[in-house]
Amino acid sequence: MLIYPEIDPVALQLGPVRIHWYGLMYVLGFLGGWWLARRRAAAPRSTWKPADVDDLIFFAAVGVIAGGRIGWTLVYGWAGLAADPLSLFRVWEGGMSFHGGLAGVLIALALFAHRRGRRFADVLDFTAP
Repeated sequence: MLIYPEIDPVALQLGPVRIHWYGLMYVLGFLGGWWLARRRAAAPRSTWKPADVDDLIFFAAVGVIAGGRIGWTLVYGWAGLAADPLSLFRVWEGGMSFHGGLAGVLIALALFAHRRGRRFADVLDFTAP
């Protein structure tokens, strides 16, 4: 039998504010993606500008958080949503899903591509790494 270690989900607590490991991984992911995209945009033949990268990361961050929360609520927290519709906005209570986050990012990247006049496939190609 595999025994899992009991790791405290709270990485740091400052009074009533608790910072979870899960949230820190989101921040590291966004920062790592931003850093890599900025480096790729600086390449000599790149059609991307630093401001494009900043906006892309913003769109992706909103998409993954909103999509992850909506996806979790619709799939796993439907009963809670029916009882209290405002529970959708209480992200500090937990509940994010990968499939919702992926859908949210794809929608956000499609909106970004449309607003910037880029082909969706080109945006996906740039964000693939």
